[in-house]
Amino acid sequence: MKISEQEVENIAHLARLKMDDEQRQALCGQLSDILGYMDKLAHVDVNGVAPASGAAFMHNVLREDVPQTSPGPRVTLANAPEKDQDYYLVPRVVK
Repeated sequence: MKISEQEVENIAHLARLKMDDEQRQALCGQLSDILGYMDKLAHVDVNGVAPASGAAFMHNVLREDVPQTSPGPRVTLANAPEKDQDYYLVPRVVK
C-alpha cells in the first residue's frame, strides 16, 4: 500500500509534529514499506501452524492492593510547575 505525502502531512498534523519536505518523504517511504510488509503477512498461509508461546500466555504479577494514607498536597504538589493552593494549574486545552 502506498502512502501519499498528504496522508503523512495529515498524520503529522494530528500528532502535532513539524517536519520538513525531506522528513515527510522519508516517512512516506517508510510507512509504505511497513504497510506493504503487513499486506504480505495478511496473505501468508498459516493453516496447520501451532500458535507460538510467548508473552501472550504469561500471567501478570500484581502487587497486593493495600490502602495507604495520602501524603498530602504539600508532597504531591512539590514538583508542580504551577499551582494554586492545593490545586494543579494546567494550560487551557479547550476553547
